[in-house]
Amino acid sequence: MSGAGDILSDGGPIIWILIVLSLLSLALIAVRIMALARVLSGRARRDAALDKWAGRDRKAARAALSAPVTPADRLLAQAMAGLDSGRPRRLLDEDLEWRGNAELAEMSTGLRLLELIAMVSPLLGLLGTVLGMIEAFRELSMAEGSANAALLAAGIWQALLTTAAGLIVAIPAALAAGLLGARVERAAQMAEAAVGRLYAIEDGLE
Repeated sequence: MSGAGDILSDGGPIIWILIVLSLLSLALIAVRIMALARVLSGRARRDAALDKWAGRDRKAARAALSAPVTPADRLLAQAMAGLDSGRPRRLLDEDLEWRGNAELAEMSTGLRLLELIAMVSPLLGLLGTVLGMIEAFRELSMAEGSANAALLAAGIWQALLTTAAGLIVAIPAALAAGLLGARVERAAQMAEAAVGRLYAIEDGLE
């Protein structure tokens, strides 16, 4: 049975590239999980702030969001500050739009790289397999009369290592990119909903 060292040597340089991509992917997944851990939190805090705003206690409403934690907290606090200062709605909307885009860009950091790793890894694995098959058949042709099934099987086994490695790298990266992307989208929707609710309350008070 081949050990880890044999697998690495048999897989060639493609295996090493995939190992680097795997380490990069796992590190990026860990960092983004920690960064996005709290982006969906704080609903009760925002609800309390909006209830105070509806009760015309703007000072208490803004105080409830004095230490914003999530993108929804920060955008809602900014919207409240703008309305409280009498800022025109059009200008406030423009301000919130660029702030929202900045929050979205920050939350999405690294996700495109994960998607790229998920896309490229299987292709690298396939490239390694094709190169390995070419080498296997070249050795088979050079063996001439001494060629046997064991020689061919060994070459194919070595070639398929990179395909398996590519899939092993790609699957976690694809899953993480999808799940984290959905979390980012949900956080953006929560921020938009919070500001929309504030506007509805403000319009109802006028």
